Amino acid sequence: MSQTMSKGVRQFHRWVSILFTLTVAANFAAMTRGQPPAWITYSPLLPLALLLFTGLYLFALPYARQWRSGSAKEGEIAPNNQRS
Repeated sequence: MSQTMSKGVRQFHRWVSILFTLTVAANFAAMTRGQPPAWITYSPLLPLALLLFTGLYLFALPYARQWRSGSAKEGEIAPNNQRS
Protein backbone atom coordinates (compact mmCIF):
# COMPACT_ATOMS: atom_id res chain seq x y z
CA MET A 1 0.00 0.00 0.00
CA SER A 2 1.12 3.50 -0.61
CA GLN A 3 2.27 5.88 2.10
CA THR A 4 -0.69 8.17 1.35
CA MET A 5 -3.24 5.38 1.86
CA SER A 6 -1.53 4.40 5.09
CA LYS A 7 -1.75 7.96 6.33
CA GLY A 8 -5.42 8.12 5.32
CA VAL A 9 -6.26 4.91 7.18
CA ARG A 10 -4.45 6.20 10.26
CA GLN A 11 -6.38 9.48 10.14
CA PHE A 12 -9.67 7.62 9.59
CA HIS A 13 -8.86 5.38 12.58
CA ARG A 14 -8.32 8.46 14.77
CA TRP A 15 -11.62 10.08 13.79
CA VAL A 16 -13.56 6.84 14.22
CA SER A 17 -12.05 6.42 17.69
CA ILE A 18 -13.43 9.85 18.61
CA LEU A 19 -16.83 8.85 17.21
CA PHE A 20 -16.73 5.58 19.17
CA THR A 21 -15.91 7.44 22.39
CA LEU A 22 -18.81 9.84 21.85
CA THR A 23 -21.28 7.03 21.15
CA VAL A 24 -20.22 5.18 24.30
CA ALA A 25 -20.56 8.39 26.34
CA ALA A 26 -24.01 9.00 24.84
CA ASN A 27 -24.95 5.44 25.70
CA PHE A 28 -24.00 5.91 29.36
CA ALA A 29 -25.78 9.28 29.47
CA ALA A 30 -28.93 7.71 28.06
CA MET A 31 -28.77 4.89 30.62
CA THR A 32 -29.04 7.40 33.46
CA ARG A 33 -32.58 8.16 32.29
CA GLY A 34 -33.70 4.52 32.24
CA GLN A 35 -33.61 1.92 29.49
CA PRO A 36 -32.37 3.64 26.29
CA PRO A 37 -33.76 2.79 22.86
CA ALA A 38 -32.05 -0.04 21.01
CA TRP A 39 -30.47 2.25 18.41
CA ILE A 40 -28.60 4.10 21.17
CA THR A 41 -27.54 0.87 22.83
CA TYR A 42 -26.13 -0.60 19.62
CA SER A 43 -24.75 2.62 18.12
CA PRO A 44 -21.14 1.98 19.29
CA LEU A 45 -20.97 -1.30 17.36
CA LEU A 46 -20.41 0.17 13.89
CA PRO A 47 -17.49 2.40 14.95
CA LEU A 48 -16.10 -0.52 16.96
CA ALA A 49 -16.16 -2.78 13.90
CA LEU A 50 -14.44 -0.09 11.83
CA LEU A 51 -11.82 0.30 14.56
CA LEU A 52 -11.24 -3.45 14.51
CA PHE A 53 -10.51 -3.56 10.79
CA THR A 54 -8.44 -0.40 10.60
CA GLY A 55 -6.55 -1.38 13.76
CA LEU A 56 -5.71 -4.81 12.36
CA TYR A 57 -4.52 -3.17 9.14
CA LEU A 58 -2.34 -0.71 11.03
CA PHE A 59 -0.97 -3.50 13.22
CA ALA A 60 -0.03 -5.68 10.24
CA LEU A 61 1.37 -2.84 8.13
CA PRO A 62 4.98 -2.88 9.43
CA TYR A 63 5.13 -6.68 9.14
CA ALA A 64 3.80 -6.57 5.58
CA ARG A 65 6.33 -3.90 4.62
CA GLN A 66 9.16 -5.96 6.07
CA TRP A 67 7.91 -9.12 4.37
CA ARG A 68 7.57 -7.37 0.99
CA SER A 69 11.02 -5.84 1.22
CA GLY A 70 12.50 -9.24 2.00
CA SER A 71 14.70 -7.84 4.71
CA ALA A 72 15.13 -9.01 8.25
CA LYS A 73 16.71 -7.15 11.14
CA GLU A 74 20.26 -7.89 12.18
CA GLY A 75 20.47 -11.21 14.00
CA GLU A 76 17.10 -12.50 12.82
CA ILE A 77 16.84 -15.45 10.52
CA ALA A 78 15.58 -14.52 7.09
CA PRO A 79 12.59 -16.45 5.66
CA ASN A 80 14.89 -18.65 3.54
CA ASN A 81 16.84 -19.70 6.67
CA GLN A 82 19.90 -17.63 5.76
CA ARG A 83 21.40 -14.90 7.84
CA SER A 84 20.72 -11.42 6.49
